[in-house]
Amino acid sequence: MAGTQDMFDAIVMADERFHGEGYQEGYEEGSSLGIIEGRQHGTLHGAKIGSEIGCYQGFAFAWRGLLHSCATEKDSKKLKVLESLIGMIQKFPYDDPTYDKLHEDLDKIRGKFKQVGVLCVSFCWGAVLRHGWASPWGSLCSWFWGCMCCMDGQ
Repeated sequence: MAGTQDMFDAIVMADERFHGEGYQEGYEEGSSLGIIEGRQHGTLHGAKIGSEIGCYQGFAFAWRGLLHSCATEKDSKKLKVLESLIGMIQKFPYDDPTYDKLHEDLDKIRGKFKQVGVLCVSFCWGAVLRHGWASPWGSLCSWFWGCMCCMDGQ
């Protein structure tokens, strides 16, 4: 009779046991896939942020070189804002994705980039008018406006 009872309990409890085993297998599979997808997502968005910051840094270094070579007294404000942007970029925590103010700092860098762009626009257009679009000034201005247009989606 005890053997019959054990067999009856095994049949009755089979549904619960299969449910538990299925849950455990699904949990393990989901955890594994979640880690893989999370890593891919993080890599993609990290690369986008790195590319964006690199664009700003290249822009800032190019303008710093240009302004140092032909700056006047009135261009000192532009240089000061430019140096501020470069400082913000250099302090950005590239290697710490858990930094709690990462997006806040990125937004500040974007804002400073726009400010630098506005300050350099008059300088840029004056140089293009003097030297033409085929000059390095024209290339720099075209590149700058391309960066600004790409930021519209930010």
